[in-house]
Amino acid sequence: MSQVLITGGTGFIGRNLIPLLQAKGYKVTVLTRSADKYKAYPVLKEVRLVESLQDVNDIDVVVNLAGANLAAKRWSDSYKETIVNSRLNTTENLLEWIKQQEHKPHTLINGSAIGFYGARGNEELDESSTSGNGSEFQVRLCTRWEDAAYRAENLGLRVCCIRTGVVLGHEGALQQMLPPFKFGLGGKLGSGNQYFSWIHISDHVRAVMYLIKHSELQGAFNLTAPEPVTNYGLTKTLGKVLGRPTFATVPEFALKLLVGELAKMLLTGQRVYPKKLMESGFTFEYPTLNEALQDLLN
Repeated sequence: MSQVLITGGTGFIGRNLIPLLQAKGYKVTVLTRSADKYKAYPVLKEVRLVESLQDVNDIDVVVNLAGANLAAKRWSDSYKETIVNSRLNTTENLLEWIKQQEHKPHTLINGSAIGFYGARGNEELDESSTSGNGSEFQVRLCTRWEDAAYRAENLGLRVCCIRTGVVLGHEGALQQMLPPFKFGLGGKLGSGNQYFSWIHISDHVRAVMYLIKHSELQGAFNLTAPEPVTNYGLTKTLGKVLGRPTFATVPEFALKLLVGELAKMLLTGQRVYPKKLMESGFTFEYPTLNEALQDLLN
């Protein structure tokens, strides 16, 4: 039975990935800072929870999802440092642990984000596109995180960096959007012309599983649905699925006051396509936003 180690396994994506791994016959170990806290979670009952890498060995695949939530707080200097350290320190620790292993993993699936491309407006982006402007925090973050992960190739591992878009599910971004829409107060951000690159949680974890199983695949992969939409399109589709009006607009200045530096990404957007995944043969269960929202909300 193949052994998978997940960092960040107690988070939204990790808890959706674990049942899929188990259904495919993988044995799962999760590295967490608080094993006792998560023992009661039903999805983690058949999972080995450890608080130190020194308690882990004989792993075949590492899935590194660890990292502080980008949207949890305003991007103060101190929180930016927390965001960076939570990703880079975990990755560095994994590299040191791998060096010490007699039985080394053969694959590292490492987290990243479409923030790698920066705020690029309506430019069509795929894995061949360059990284964004180095003055943007999210560009520097993703570039450093991926660079660290690729050092595992020198240790003999196959590395896939998953550049994730906005993941829609029963937690996270969608749940934060819903309250104003349910009260008929939902609306576009700024002009609404900026693109929104998203993925259904089911397709996200299926894509991770796909990358684990297909040993010929390596490098960066965009984990986004094949049909990005504008913010206006998102607003109208969400309103339609909920049966609520969407006449409101959040002015740019108000969004900047609310979320600070993150507003640039939200107002400029990214139009990202999963070219490598689709060319390799992966198929999406929820390729359109309407299909995804109908599944999640109805």
